[in-house]
Amino acid sequence: MLKFISYVWVWVGICFSAYAQSVPSLIPLPQKVQWENVTIDLTNGLQLYANDTVKLANEIRLLTEICEEWGISLGSPTEKANKVTSVVLQLDAAEKFWRAEGAYKLTVHGQKIHLIAGNAVGIYHGLHTLRQLYSGKQSVYTCEIEDWPSYAWRGYLVDVGRNYQSMEILKEQIDVMARYKMNIFHFHFTEDIAWRLVSKKYPELTQSTNMLRWAGHYYTEADFKELIKYCLDRHITLIPEIDMPGHSGAFRRVFQVDMQSVEGTRLVKDLVREFVATYPELPYLHIGGDEVKITNQHFLPEMTAFIDSLGKQTIGWDPGGNLSPHTIRQLWMGGPKPITPDLENRFVDSKHLYINHMDPLETVVTLFHRQIGEQTTGNANLLGGILCAWPDRAVSHERDVFLQNAVYPGLLAFAERSWRGGGQPGWVCNIVNRDKPEYADFRAFEDRLLVHKTRYFSALPFPYVRQADIKWDFIGPYDNEGDLARSFDPESVTETTLEPHFSAEGGTVVLRHWWSDVLKGVIDNPQPNTTWYARTQIWSDREEDRPFWIGFDNLSRSYASDSPIYGHWDNRKSLVWVNGLPVNPPDWQQAGKEGQLELPMIDEGYSFREPTLIRMKKGWNNVLIKLPVGSFKGKDWENPVKWMFTFIPLTK
Repeated sequence: MLKFISYVWVWVGICFSAYAQSVPSLIPLPQKVQWENVTIDLTNGLQLYANDTVKLANEIRLLTEICEEWGISLGSPTEKANKVTSVVLQLDAAEKFWRAEGAYKLTVHGQKIHLIAGNAVGIYHGLHTLRQLYSGKQSVYTCEIEDWPSYAWRGYLVDVGRNYQSMEILKEQIDVMARYKMNIFHFHFTEDIAWRLVSKKYPELTQSTNMLRWAGHYYTEADFKELIKYCLDRHITLIPEIDMPGHSGAFRRVFQVDMQSVEGTRLVKDLVREFVATYPELPYLHIGGDEVKITNQHFLPEMTAFIDSLGKQTIGWDPGGNLSPHTIRQLWMGGPKPITPDLENRFVDSKHLYINHMDPLETVVTLFHRQIGEQTTGNANLLGGILCAWPDRAVSHERDVFLQNAVYPGLLAFAERSWRGGGQPGWVCNIVNRDKPEYADFRAFEDRLLVHKTRYFSALPFPYVRQADIKWDFIGPYDNEGDLARSFDPESVTETTLEPHFSAEGGTVVLRHWWSDVLKGVIDNPQPNTTWYARTQIWSDREEDRPFWIGFDNLSRSYASDSPIYGHWDNRKSLVWVNGLPVNPPDWQQAGKEGQLELPMIDEGYSFREPTLIRMKKGWNNVLIKLPVGSFKGKDWENPVKWMFTFIPLTK
């Protein structure tokens, strides 16, 4: 056993915020870590020892890349070097510790870095942990780590059928997945909008005239093979989805038949046969099966049997069509439900894991607290979870997806939870009150997340800022009798002494979610035709103009929601005052425009428009927000009522 000068054990569920300044900010936080209070000097480089250079060739390349990032040399054991730290990569399949694929042990002590795992996957994950141990001064923090994943599948879905993404952008996301130990890349490339993977037998599928959006943008056979290899090199499994029989408008436009017809079934089999022959290394094929009327009860069972005969495991959406018993179910609708080991099927959880429906700040809160499959760890029937980015609505530029949705903050939060396990039963959309232990856990994670934002994402979209230290007092409720403009006491009292009804935390606060049956807002029993007020204070060291994110109606990127009306923050007549002065809403570029899926959003969300500048006085600044609501029933399903607000400074 190594002797340590001073240490602290960090176990699952225990926060280490007290050590945030003295130890590196690791994401995912390892299951078990023992810290020293010293670092190892790497100025003279590293000397590599590996007990199987063939099996670990990919990992040695990764270590070489890491050393290049650090500006140090990596030498072989035959080279003579004075005071060079050794790095040992050891495969040991007999070790009893390996409770899951990807587990590893990492010891950094004295003049030695020792990484041991049962397979190359564990070595790969351990190297990415080592990467985060770097101090920034050609040294690494000393520690002893034992780590393993809580769920076998830790995935992420991209929808390129609706909105094309370049190979560069796809690889960028895969790199982020790899760095944070995610291992499933779900690639949704067929849609009503477009079919985006070339078929040699039916090339007309990817003709520009057959695409309703991003015309002419698709992936060649060489592109897709490159993408598969890019994933495999990073121990990520690519799961392709050929959606059938729904979401198949592009198929129908070419062949003029429905997939469920006799001719349609033959054509789908042709496409699947060609796909499997062209990309034999892929073990899974996702067949979709959702959001479609099943007119041929034999279609999905027949297709599943056909895919089985080709040696591939099927996955399908649940709820969806009549899937075969052995098809893996990917859950996407309905409330929280425990996936226990005694169930008949295998499941992957994607319920309420659609970041396109979440406010950017809400995304991190939701995913950090999420209990995958309502289980703290995976089991025989719960493989894990897949985070999904489904921007049904068109975007003007592929980067817009990353500004409108908290893709990278969400990936890191989901990587943390899907690796470590745990989480809270049920679903959460708000930061818990600071008197609860979960608040300290979230705040500690937020500290680590913001370190990663600065260190690794400075050149990438990362729509998240610190929010856990903002506390709001809520005053109300007031009956507005359907008059959303009606004023109440908090607006007329200069130095209000009105007692708050309750307090809540966060830069984004949801009073009542549109899915209120499964997601509780901060109001215990919300009522329609009600007005609440929220107040807080913000400190400024000097008089200055400070940028703020302000919003009241985070529009889903999957609905054809209407833009806010001219002269108002939203369509509920919400208002903001700072030091008694009103804060004017933006001059909306599409003010009052009826939503259309083919009409990209421009400035409707705070994360993809210029921040609002507000004049701060020196000292404490008083903030008052008016939050009226009428009916909880929206104009239509595309315009649900999500009663919420965002108000947060972007600088201190």
